[in-house]
Amino acid sequence: MCGGQAVLSHQSAAQLWGIRETKTGIQGEQDRPPVVHVSVPGVKSHRRSGIRIHRRRDLEEVDRTRYERIPVTSPGRTLLDLASLLDPIELEAAVNAADKLGLVEPDSLRADIEEHRGVIGLPALRRVLDRDTFALTDSELERRFLRLLRRARLPKPETQQRVNGFRVDFLWAAARVIVETDGLRYHRTPSQQAKDRRRDQALVAAGFIVLRFTHAQVRYDPEHVAATLRAVLDRS
Repeated sequence: MCGGQAVLSHQSAAQLWGIRETKTGIQGEQDRPPVVHVSVPGVKSHRRSGIRIHRRRDLEEVDRTRYERIPVTSPGRTLLDLASLLDPIELEAAVNAADKLGLVEPDSLRADIEEHRGVIGLPALRRVLDRDTFALTDSELERRFLRLLRRARLPKPETQQRVNGFRVDFLWAAARVIVETDGLRYHRTPSQQAKDRRRDQALVAAGFIVLRFTHAQVRYDPEHVAATLRAVLDRS
């Protein structure tokens, strides 16, 4: 319909890869009705109803692939395109989603994007991937917790580490402090709560201090969270 060199791109590619669920339009506007984003070589192409055509000359062969037989930009190139459209928090969430799905590896992505100098999204994606600020997380709650730590100027933890056979959200290894953030979805059933308690008890028995903060505390009472964690880290 759009030519043999056309590929799904931008928000539509992100939705296909599963790294961007919301149907967000360019610069945060809602596409109504839903618009399909397609990139084509920088040549003339006919307008199509319901399709936003991006004419571009910077797509390399390595930026093109297929997913379930659909021509689409690669996950890395998709993130690079999103970087010019999303705010830093949304972009970091997309990178985390791509990593969790095994589509990208952040260290490799850092190197790969440097091959795309001059692409408009490069500076924004480079900032998000900066080693001093970027951390792998499994949820928006965990990303919110990391932002809380930065605002409170608390030491940056390691994330998603395995400790004594358990995967933990946040670890300050030298202080032997672990923080778990309990989201609304995964920690409210009795069986999950019992499992969490056994897990925490095993970690405490191994010599770690384990703190749990709820979704409500992280979102609505960040000062309490920061003060509690600061007191524990200072003591440790």
